[in-house]
Amino acid sequence: MPVDLNGYWKMISSDNFEEYLKALDVNVAIRKIATLLKPDKDIVHEGDHIVIKTLSTFKNYNMDFYVGKEFEEDLSGVDDRKCMTTITWEGERLVCVQKGEIEGRGWSHWVEGDELHLELRAAGVVSKQIFKKT
Repeated sequence: MPVDLNGYWKMISSDNFEEYLKALDVNVAIRKIATLLKPDKDIVHEGDHIVIKTLSTFKNYNMDFYVGKEFEEDLSGVDDRKCMTTITWEGERLVCVQKGEIEGRGWSHWVEGDELHLELRAAGVVSKQIFKKT
């Protein structure tokens, strides 16, 4: 049984995020703003349907998907690209693979206690973020 991701999560730490944004070729002005933000995650998880809202004072990003079903993801709010995205469970980790211009792009979410962990990957660069459930 996959882990329950439901809840509202506040960021408590972020590591190597600017390098991750550089790997996505995000312009320097947006990178500087993005690294100052501490976004929240609002996750609604009902069976194979998951909605992940990333909320900040600068931009919000919503992902609405079904586990195991490939879809076209519009990342115009992130790096102005589109990619084909598939999200699956690997054990207790929710793993995203984004096929497009950037090699090795994707992320993983998992829960440890009352913390939500997020590992972001792109072009060999890894950024880690941790959120605490409120």
